[in-house]
Amino acid sequence: MIDYTDLNYQDWVDWLNKNGEKPFHAKQIIEWIFQKGALSWREMSNLSLALREKLTAAFRMPVLEKVQVTESDDKETYKFLWRLIDKSLVESVLICSGERRTLCVSSQVGCPAKCAFCASGQQGFKRNLRAAEIIEQLLQVNHWLLAKGERISHVVFMGMGEPLKNYEPVVKTIRKISDPQLLNISQRRITVSTVGIVEGIKRLSNEGFKVNLVLSLHAPNQHIRKKIIPYARKYPLEDILTSMDEYACKTKRDITYEYILIAGVNDHPDHALELAHLIKGKQCTVNLIPYNPVKGVRLKRPEKKAIKEFRTVLFGSKIVNTCRYTKGVDIAAACGQLAMQHDESETLVQLGAKIIGS
Repeated sequence: MIDYTDLNYQDWVDWLNKNGEKPFHAKQIIEWIFQKGALSWREMSNLSLALREKLTAAFRMPVLEKVQVTESDDKETYKFLWRLIDKSLVESVLICSGERRTLCVSSQVGCPAKCAFCASGQQGFKRNLRAAEIIEQLLQVNHWLLAKGERISHVVFMGMGEPLKNYEPVVKTIRKISDPQLLNISQRRITVSTVGIVEGIKRLSNEGFKVNLVLSLHAPNQHIRKKIIPYARKYPLEDILTSMDEYACKTKRDITYEYILIAGVNDHPDHALELAHLIKGKQCTVNLIPYNPVKGVRLKRPEKKAIKEFRTVLFGSKIVNTCRYTKGVDIAAACGQLAMQHDESETLVQLGAKIIGS
């Protein structure tokens, strides 16, 4: 069967003509899927029963089963647990901030990066998500928001998985959700996070996109980075930073560097000074995230004094930086607990603690 999100407007026109249906139905179908958030062909009341039966026979819809929605106490964060056709579990996180509705989506089941500080990486890698499985995370959450008269405004590829290791489906998703005839989310409101897949960064810089790119840096030098990020052994920091600079130059988009502060590992003022020298002169922002303990991982969160001293060094070096102390960084541990409640035999689903709401 065909994934129903695989088709754009012209594809729908071609399919309708091939199946003896009027091409004007293409606009109706797209409106039902992308604007009205329909999750079954039966909902499409202005289509004939015969056409709906043809659609049901030809297309897979939906591709995700919504298992549970969990909200934070402040009602600003909502975690959506999905079951895939193969019974794997993945999650999305909706962050509500002012008028913004930012959805953090997963791109893989598990994560191959295996960063020392990330619970998701400890669970191993199972498979890539198809584009339809990524796109439907947005469609289903949008459907959920429509009941409140709201819609997704921003999208971040920062959930489970390394997006640039699932390149084609992620790029296909970006094209679909930014298509004015489909979900029509501005590319400037789409963010892709990577641990530093050089070939993926270079490919992305040639796509003609205007999406934001975030590097999970987390260390001021290659030596420390190799200790906490296994992929660093394959991708030297110098090569990664060069590819990030090339992306910024080609797309005219500023770069964000995510830096999780881990007590006794990368949080000393000397590390801050080294970081400042590493990125000095670049059009960028450093997003500092104090580490949140994850069960089974022997790493600790820095004291507030250490965090303040680290930031003081960066400010003194004129490095723009932000620091999040909010509940958003607790999502990784909470997601793992949510998945475990439903099926301990499944690969646990835990989002990396690096979600942004911009």
